[in-house]
Amino acid sequence: MALSGAPRCRAAERPPRWRRPWKLLALGLLSASSVLAAAPGAGAMSREEKRRLGNQVLEMFDHAYSNYMEHAYPADELMPLTCRGRVRGQEPSRGDVDDALGKFSLTLIDTLDTLVVLNKTKEFEEAVKKVIKDVNLDNDIVVSVFETNIRVLGGLLGGHSVAIMLKEKGEYMQWYNGELLHMAKELGYKLLPAFNTTSGLPYPRVNLKFGVRHPEARTGTETDTCTACAGTLILEFAALSRFTGTSIFEEYARKALDFIWEKRQRSSNLVGVTINIHTGDWVRKDSGVGAGIDSYYEYLLKAYVLLGDDSFLERFNTHYDAIMRYISQPPLLLDVHIHKPMLNARTWMDSLLAFFPGLQVLKGDIRPAIETHEMLYQVIKKHNFLPEAFTTDFRVHWAQHPLRPEFAESTYFLYKATGDPYYLEVGKTLIENLNKYARVPCGFAAMKDVRTGSHEDRMDSFFLAEMFKYLYLLFADKEDMIFDIEDYIFTTEAHLLPLWLSTTNQTISKKNTSTEYTELDDSNFDWTCPNTQILFPNDPMFAQSIREPLKNVVDKSCPRGISRAEESLGSGPKPPLRARDFMASNPEHLEILKKMGVSLIHLKDGRVQLVQHAVQAASSLDAEDGLRFMQEMIELSSQQQKEQQLPPRAVQIVSHPFFGRVVLTAGPAQFGMDLSKHKAGTRGFVATIKPYNGCSEITNPEAVKEKIALMQRGQCMFAEKARNIQKAGAIGGIVIDDNEGSSSDTAPLFQMAGDGKNTDDITIPMLFLFNKEGNIILDAIREYEAVEVLLSDKAKDRATIFKGKMIPNYIIDSNLEMENMDQKSSESDSHKPNSEEAPSEPQDAGAGSEEPEGGGESSAVGDPDPLSPASTASVSMADEDPHASGAAEASAPEPACTPGHSQPQEQNTQTEASSKAHWDSKVQPMESILADWNEDIEAFEMMEKDEL
Repeated sequence: MALSGAPRCRAAERPPRWRRPWKLLALGLLSASSVLAAAPGAGAMSREEKRRLGNQVLEMFDHAYSNYMEHAYPADELMPLTCRGRVRGQEPSRGDVDDALGKFSLTLIDTLDTLVVLNKTKEFEEAVKKVIKDVNLDNDIVVSVFETNIRVLGGLLGGHSVAIMLKEKGEYMQWYNGELLHMAKELGYKLLPAFNTTSGLPYPRVNLKFGVRHPEARTGTETDTCTACAGTLILEFAALSRFTGTSIFEEYARKALDFIWEKRQRSSNLVGVTINIHTGDWVRKDSGVGAGIDSYYEYLLKAYVLLGDDSFLERFNTHYDAIMRYISQPPLLLDVHIHKPMLNARTWMDSLLAFFPGLQVLKGDIRPAIETHEMLYQVIKKHNFLPEAFTTDFRVHWAQHPLRPEFAESTYFLYKATGDPYYLEVGKTLIENLNKYARVPCGFAAMKDVRTGSHEDRMDSFFLAEMFKYLYLLFADKEDMIFDIEDYIFTTEAHLLPLWLSTTNQTISKKNTSTEYTELDDSNFDWTCPNTQILFPNDPMFAQSIREPLKNVVDKSCPRGISRAEESLGSGPKPPLRARDFMASNPEHLEILKKMGVSLIHLKDGRVQLVQHAVQAASSLDAEDGLRFMQEMIELSSQQQKEQQLPPRAVQIVSHPFFGRVVLTAGPAQFGMDLSKHKAGTRGFVATIKPYNGCSEITNPEAVKEKIALMQRGQCMFAEKARNIQKAGAIGGIVIDDNEGSSSDTAPLFQMAGDGKNTDDITIPMLFLFNKEGNIILDAIREYEAVEVLLSDKAKDRATIFKGKMIPNYIIDSNLEMENMDQKSSESDSHKPNSEEAPSEPQDAGAGSEEPEGGGESSAVGDPDPLSPASTASVSMADEDPHASGAAEASAPEPACTPGHSQPQEQNTQTEASSKAHWDSKVQPMESILADWNEDIEAFEMMEKDEL
């Protein structure tokens, strides 16, 4: 996401809506030298140091690009750990991630205009010749419409843009005759079949050779797409129309944008993450600025700049007002529900939102951009890279980092807008971390886990297309460039489109008169045109004064917004009170309630009633906060009453030499066979499936048939995995967490939820094991090959398991003694409450599952929010995020930041540690067997009573 160019409007002028935006408004960036002098003591970077870092960026690019050309080309991407190209179909499927690969030399096309930005004109000329000669766009392959548009179509258009610029200069590309544009037009026509829907929203995938509806297309059955997928087309499609004079491309992209706008939630003016392409119903109703929505907002603002259509600016400003009202909780940006925008939809953020500070700079809203960027930088300083997702108290949620460029992008924009050398130092840190942690002999490798520094064998095309472009521009002076970067707008993939397209081949009506717009106050346009007088109040310490309160936010405290009442009193930051954190016994909480106009009434039956009177609030803003708190509390209470939390399940290894002694605590699924209604459970030998993630058709069905399938978590929805193994003939499934070292000892159990669709077709049982427990089964397979397990609602006694089967005498004897012990135990414990009922007394923290951070927030069954903490100590694990293949935080919990919450104690509900030491076939002493089995029984009894 980028946009370059200096604003052309006067200091206090609002741009007239009827005038051409590219002449009056480039919405680009101010020259750093014209904006702000270096802050005193900030350590302004010398020209020599900037030149050195710029040259270092060039060397890093050469290392990545040359290795791609040597080891991977003409493949789509480089696999830097194994020094070979990634060819779709020849490597194990990675699920949706592979939809970007179309056997069209993706990385080379995506890198074309980067070569020119980095002054590598000779290499650019050679690359263009290779693309023209070698690339075939007529492959029988299904690709993502979104990824193909921003990477390939955008890459071809960006390459064409700089090719004609170089040709005009007279030194290079004199032979060029629009070949890249012809290829772009060919590709555009191949994408058009995806738009064959009644809504105008495109199908998410298209076959490059057969389109969508053709019998051989192998696509066209999808019903949903993400908002960004359908709303990030207008720049490339409009540019293609303007370059070629063929209006159909811009028309289709406009129709998709118009439909999304019409389907926005009218009361909140927010949009959801995924939408049904036929009906327009929102499938996922959570809303944020990260994955699934991000570039939709970006393209509304940039479409106004490139196309001169005021309606796009009006839409952007309407959405932006809603974002700042509901989603922005400085320095955080938290997803909310579109119908209940005062209620947070999750307690973590994904890394794609790192683009948003850059967009805010283009909007002209600098303060929140600085705040969010600084928070993200503190996370990077803690983990070296930005994790794919992290919690509101800055713990890792998904540990991967595929070398994403969004943070570098926002760093570039903030430097250009503020001139603060601090952002040059941030860029220097990014360079150092890439060289220190990601650089490998054959390129740069993505991080599999930012905590351990482990690598993944991937180097995505966007790394070359965007990362090096932003880093080089950050350190480059104007004289270092061979063309004026301010004459171009950057797409979301950082491809260059010339601003003069705004006056070329205008075949589209500029105003969609059929669309209604929200009446906006003039204040919505105050920041449309950045300028020094408005943005920077003659204070050289402006940016630093905003960053200062946040510099220790990650290591020393939780991020806190400023309470409205406290802000008006000037007493500094105070924690915002959320319903999930409220404690009636906390005096500070009661004081905050009073300021919000909320009264607390103790009822005779011990319950607490909350009543809000807005007129009693300290201010109108506090009254608004009180209304949000009450809405959250109502929603929380409703979910706690309605939600039926499933108890934990058991995976019992019953084959030799375990004979039922090893019992693993498993998370249940909210779909498939209900093991509580099938007391016998499901018993069978286990088999590892191929592909191991279970996200596509199983390739070894003969090994899986009539067995319990083992698969790895990640890449796709849990329900999709279940359907694939069920189709292959499996009688059950176990999903093993891919987060190294995760264990139910240190993390709360999760429930696997469905995919938002009807899951009645799934009839087999599905259970979830953390990595540590799953490895016990995998290790057993390596040592004993044939491993049989029993999936059940709770551990079975061995007499039941082996009824009618030959087993060693010592197992039978120990079981008889156990039955006697159980009888005595049941007599002495007859006064205890039924395990199905909630205990009336507080439970031992060491025996139950820990309460997750922010554990008051609940997630209803089927909620698509991944890994949402549930209202009790149990947690509902919903669908996995299609944009990332990672797992939830697996390391030992760090101290919670929320006041009033004690640190979770370690659970003692598993016995795998003791069982792993006794996998040999030697006969154990009976006392040892009894002790182990007793431990299992006691643990499961306790877990039932705690309801985890």
